[in-house]
Amino acid sequence: MLLKQGTMWGFSALWAMLCLHTLCYAADPNKEQALLLMRTTPLIDGHNDLPWQMRKQFNNQLSKVNLTTIQTTHTNTEKIKQGHLAAQAWTFINTFYLFWSAYVPCDTQHKDAVRQTLDQIDIIHRMYIMDAFAQKRTASLIGVEGGHSIDSSLGILRIMYQLGQVIKEMNRLGMLIDLAHVSEEVMNQVLDLSKAPIIFSHSSAYTLCQHKRNVPDAILKRLGEKGGIIMVNFYNDYVTCSQTANLSNVADHFDHIKKVAGHTIIGFGSDFDGVRRVPQGLEDVSKFPDLVAELVRRGWTDEEIKGALGDNLLRVLREVERVRDSLKNDRPDDVPIPYEQVENACRTSYGYQPLDSSGNSVSQGPLLLALAALLSWSYWTPSYSC
Repeated sequence: MLLKQGTMWGFSALWAMLCLHTLCYAADPNKEQALLLMRTTPLIDGHNDLPWQMRKQFNNQLSKVNLTTIQTTHTNTEKIKQGHLAAQAWTFINTFYLFWSAYVPCDTQHKDAVRQTLDQIDIIHRMYIMDAFAQKRTASLIGVEGGHSIDSSLGILRIMYQLGQVIKEMNRLGMLIDLAHVSEEVMNQVLDLSKAPIIFSHSSAYTLCQHKRNVPDAILKRLGEKGGIIMVNFYNDYVTCSQTANLSNVADHFDHIKKVAGHTIIGFGSDFDGVRRVPQGLEDVSKFPDLVAELVRRGWTDEEIKGALGDNLLRVLREVERVRDSLKNDRPDDVPIPYEQVENACRTSYGYQPLDSSGNSVSQGPLLLALAALLSWSYWTPSYSC
């Protein structure tokens, strides 16, 4: 009898919990539908700057960080779980996806940009292997943010690819071309040149907020025609062109892009941990389901939402790989960028031929070259100003 009573009590408690769960979601059917979609289609966030926060706050010393509970960032593993980027134990999906940004500031240009970038790639690799992330089976994708990070060298571009702009070579390697920070003129140039789809990993619609970081309608249409994707940024300054914004304002950008160029070019590109201000209702990565619920409320279909969550980007990745495979017989481009285009006070000219007064290469014999090298070695003194 005691066993029966205990069993009955157990069933009653379970029933009460199930009812409570149902009542909670019955009050918000849009949220319930959002979570259902996110359990079957993992969300891919196109831009997260947590690695730069590791540099700013801890000088990349992961031994001083608890990535599960850190509260000085938009991102930690608990927030990722709450945001349903990570898997729930009772679903079949047990991977989440993030583009970690290997960002370094522009003032590193002509100085130590490459070293700083490699340090950030290293921190991403080390974040990935830490238990807090590895247990969640994170698909960590790396985005190198800024052309200065390759220091005008296709060799460095290839090395960074092996670790995890210059359109033809990126097509050949199967690298995503990200135009999130370029001018409208460059957007059009790359759309003209690239054989593969391109992405805007964290940008929004220029019509709704006329900021240079956002994408004009004409480019959105070309992006759709080329099969690319724009992943909507959450930074207030790019959402409303002001210091304040809310979740609904972000959803407006999703609606506008869909109206202009179709739902197949849309994704999420939060810019969490890379911006100073985020919208009310989107305070950190735990709030992603609320934005998805807003899209449900606005009448987005399951197919459209699944596309924005990740299917659109996966299509782009497959097409980039298809273009790469079609170029497999092309030789690597090893023609150096002309020295006059890359010359600065911190760059040597090894390998380049000297130029005459008209800018033409001067041919020199082996003896003269050897003498020049000897003199250069004799009078060289170390300088640490760069």
